[in-house]
Amino acid sequence: MRILLVEDELGLGEAVQEHAASAGHAVDWMKTLEEAEHAAQSIAYHLVLLDLALPDGSGLDLLRGLRGRGDKVPVIILTARDRISDRIAGLNAGADDYLVKPFDLDELSARILAVTRRYAGDPNPVLRLGDLEIDQTARSVSVAGVQTELTAREWAVLELLMRRPGALVSKDRIEDALYAFGAEIESNAVEVYVSRLRKKLGREAIHTVRGLGYRLEP
Repeated sequence: MRILLVEDELGLGEAVQEHAASAGHAVDWMKTLEEAEHAAQSIAYHLVLLDLALPDGSGLDLLRGLRGRGDKVPVIILTARDRISDRIAGLNAGADDYLVKPFDLDELSARILAVTRRYAGDPNPVLRLGDLEIDQTARSVSVAGVQTELTAREWAVLELLMRRPGALVSKDRIEDALYAFGAEIESNAVEVYVSRLRKKLGREAIHTVRGLGYRLEP
């Protein structure tokens, strides 16, 4: 999943970026409103983590701009402002969740998962496809009852495919979800991760549509 992080506090920004990256997400970290607005208009993000007090303006302006042009990307506000009126303003502007600083990074992960599940139209954290069982909350996978370990990148690819089992996901979309701005991408990176997943989940779990992309077989 590709995340836009808008945060000017260096310590917190580094911690959130590191934590999200360790879970297999690609994070584009912007420290000003101007940078964030440019990024949001250039990339189709899966999630925005948004601070309100930025050096050159309010994060609410970015949020209102997103919603004003019909962008439905999930937005979680991260802010030190804990007054009820601030929360109401954020939610009324179109935020999906509101987390007050300081917060636990594991709680942030849980909020991210909950918000993205709602947007995917799947409130159930456990997905079952034949012998395959995927627990999105525990981030665990079992095949015919046997637990299998996935790396963060492998999980990120599987997470994208399992949002709509049977639906085609293009190679470009998988690359976008895996890599942030400036990251070096090997030409066969997607094929490598898909191959690794097939070895762990079974060769028939992921189907290749030549020249178009991949799909998780329902």
